[in-house]
Amino acid sequence: MAEQLTSLAEDRALLGRTSTAERVSDILRSRIAEGFFPPGTRLSEDSIGGALGVSRNTLREAFRLLTHERLLVHELNRGVFVRVLAVEDVEDIYRTRGLVECAVVRGLGEPPYGLDALSAAVEEGLRAAREGDWKALGTANIHFHRELVALAGSARTDELMRSVFAELRLAFHVVDDPKRLHEPYLARNRQILQALEAGDRAEAEKLLAVYLEDSLERVVEVYRRRVGEEA
Repeated sequence: MAEQLTSLAEDRALLGRTSTAERVSDILRSRIAEGFFPPGTRLSEDSIGGALGVSRNTLREAFRLLTHERLLVHELNRGVFVRVLAVEDVEDIYRTRGLVECAVVRGLGEPPYGLDALSAAVEEGLRAAREGDWKALGTANIHFHRELVALAGSARTDELMRSVFAELRLAFHVVDDPKRLHEPYLARNRQILQALEAGDRAEAEKLLAVYLEDSLERVVEVYRRRVGEEA
């Protein structure tokens, strides 16, 4: 925990002069997504507040916001913890992804589409795979889907899916073999990109739907085994 807090203290500059609970929650959300605070970790108000240089009330409000996003859970008389997802949570996350991501692709309209950010996410994944950085590959995969959602041009959809993807990372952090989990989808990301580059959104949606079904099956299989081992 000391190492995490030292690193967290470096984020104080991000708060600027107008320190707010929203900015604190942004920092903590990013740190949780990166795995600095793994699922099940108890978050100390004193330690984190001291590292960030914020008041207890500000930190509590940030905790409240992240609890609303399902990233944290408050346990009576024990404190605030990074949430450990149930298998049913993982299934619901993928159900939401299927509804939103496929609808975004279906509603793209006529090509050409602005695909630079999506292409950059594919390249990010290829680079991570070449370097054998499987955690970074998982991050690149999330970036791909976030940029896919961004094609809708909807700030509300982006905000909704930001929380969904952050929650999904909680499941990824429990998995003990990120290479096996993420590597098969690198080529499939590229196939979806290529279909969109060709202006074939129907094919892209079909590829995406099968992708999400296969990913759900794989993640649930591994997650159920890992959660069972730790129970």
